[in-house]
Amino acid sequence: MALPRRLLVPICLAAALVAGASHAGAQTIESKKPFAAFSASASGLRDSIVAMARGQIGTRYKLGGTSPNRALDCSGLVKYVMSALDVMLPRTARQQATVGQEVPKDLAALKPGDLLTFGRGKKISHIGIYVGDGRMVHASTSQRRVIETKLTARSPLIRQWKGVRRLVDGTRAGFRDSLLAIADTLR
Repeated sequence: MALPRRLLVPICLAAALVAGASHAGAQTIESKKPFAAFSASASGLRDSIVAMARGQIGTRYKLGGTSPNRALDCSGLVKYVMSALDVMLPRTARQQATVGQEVPKDLAALKPGDLLTFGRGKKISHIGIYVGDGRMVHASTSQRRVIETKLTARSPLIRQWKGVRRLVDGTRAGFRDSLLAIADTLR
C-alpha cells in the first residue's frame, strides 16, 4: 500500500530522527547523557518554533485566517508555525489541543514551543505558543494582531488557561508519543 505524499516527509523525518537518536545512543553507552545529541536537536527545534512564532508578531488577526500574508487566527498561527517546520497539525484550536503530550499546567514545567490552550468549561477556543520567560505568542482578538503576552498578566483569556500540549520533547519516549499523536491526526 502506497503512502499519501503528504505523509512521506513527516514519516521520513521521524524515522531519521529516531534512527539517529538510537545510533547516537548506541555509540555513547558509557556517556552519562547518551541522548544528549537528541536533546540538543529537540532544543534546536523548540528554538526554531519560538523564532517562527515571534516572526509573525504584528500580523493582522482575522477569524479563519491561515496565511501570514493576509491574516491569522490563533489556530492558523500555530498551524502555520508548525507546518513551516514540517509538523502537520489539525486546523482548529480544539483539534490542536488533542495533539502531542499533555504537560502539567505549571509555569515551571513549560518549555519553549509548548502549545497553551484556553477556553471556558470543557471547550477549547484559543491556543498560543509558549516562548519562554512566562510569555506566549498568540493571535489576539482584542488587539486584532499577533502579539507576545505575559502569562501572568491579568486577562480574562489567561484566567481560562486550560492546558499545555508538548509536540517537541527531549526524550525518545516523549518524541515517539508526539509523533504517534501527530500521525493519528493525519489519518
